[in-house]
Amino acid sequence: MKLSDQSQRFFPVGMTFIAVTLIVLTSHEANAQLDFEAAPINYETAAESNRIAELAVRIEKGEVTLEYDKEHGYLKSLLAHLNVPISSQMLVYSKTSFQLRKISPRRPRAVYFNDDVYIGWVQRGDVIEISTADRELGGVFYTLSQDESEPPRFIRDRGQCLTCHASSRTATVPGHLVRSVHVDRSGEPFYGHRTFNTDHRSPITERWGGWYVSGTHGKQRHMGNVTLDKSDDEADLDREAGANVTDLDTLLHVAPYLSTTSDLVALMILEHQTQTHNQITWTAFETRSALHYDEIMNNALERPADYRSESATRRIESATEKLVDHLLFVDEYALEDPVKGTSGFAAEFAARGPFDEQGRSLRQLDLNQRLMKYPCSYLIYSEPFDHLPAPAKQAVYERLHRILTGVETDERYAHLTPSLRRDILDILRQTKHDLPDAWKTNG
Repeated sequence: MKLSDQSQRFFPVGMTFIAVTLIVLTSHEANAQLDFEAAPINYETAAESNRIAELAVRIEKGEVTLEYDKEHGYLKSLLAHLNVPISSQMLVYSKTSFQLRKISPRRPRAVYFNDDVYIGWVQRGDVIEISTADRELGGVFYTLSQDESEPPRFIRDRGQCLTCHASSRTATVPGHLVRSVHVDRSGEPFYGHRTFNTDHRSPITERWGGWYVSGTHGKQRHMGNVTLDKSDDEADLDREAGANVTDLDTLLHVAPYLSTTSDLVALMILEHQTQTHNQITWTAFETRSALHYDEIMNNALERPADYRSESATRRIESATEKLVDHLLFVDEYALEDPVKGTSGFAAEFAARGPFDEQGRSLRQLDLNQRLMKYPCSYLIYSEPFDHLPAPAKQAVYERLHRILTGVETDERYAHLTPSLRRDILDILRQTKHDLPDAWKTNG
């Protein structure tokens, strides 16, 4: 019996215990694996709330026109209307897109992104691949046909993308991921070798397999810019040949692309951002599901509508604790040498702010010992974060405040020195305008 079916039933007094038991069992299963197709998420049927859906409406109303060019189709116009910087370009040559037949080390897929949107373009591709961080639904996926004879229209994916983009690699919610794989000279992944799902916690040695990487990183070595022969073992990967490459012209013909780079710093930001988006989505889904189950239980037991069970409270607290750890870069991999990109992405990214009175921003990069100068994610300003259910956002803010004011002394926050905590606290007080009143004191 589905939980939604139970919520429509009237339970006689003698049946209440049985009904409640069924609900508790169903709730327990949901803790293990969220069913985001069902209530309260309704992933397939709920209205979309994201940049692509909004742009589609503006195109339909005639407020925006996407311009087509023979070289890149709608790509340049799409990036411009979505404020996605060309400097964010990254080139991936592993055949890990549904347009895999048109991808190879000679013709890699180009990926561009900003805080909300991810764009994939393939030479001679039939479509532009698009995904976005929806304010309510997490990752939502679209294609845009490259056929000039048809009016530009965004087609939402109805399940194909979720095969990879709604799994343990994406925190079990519709989301985004950066994979690092060993590939052969055609770009085909060796799935018999190890593959890695990468974020800011990943050792550099596990990153960027199947990606071109332009930038310097000292003595650190990664998996990018090189391939394996079919007879090779993982240990045969020539990491030295792919290290500290600043000119991709030595590896491929870059003229067909909008930029000549596959920026190292952009890759590092992408890795942090994708998994942090997933954690925001998972926290939102967990909270909405917990509240939904409480609503059903309250109806069944004739409790007050706003009653919050201990299990729901624990579930929300657990989800928000994991999100806070991701926002604060807990377990971030420490850089052994400074890193530097080649595209100007780092400067463009840092210039976006917002800034406090001293000119400080959570977008300021370190790139010497860690990714960010102030280890608190800029995605705290994102619309998916702002649209977290109220109990989740309240719990996030309360935990953040305890950590930044030194009340929370757990060892996993030892990377946040007293001065860093004060700096982050001050920046947030001046730039985040929905903070609880407790943040406004000098505690």
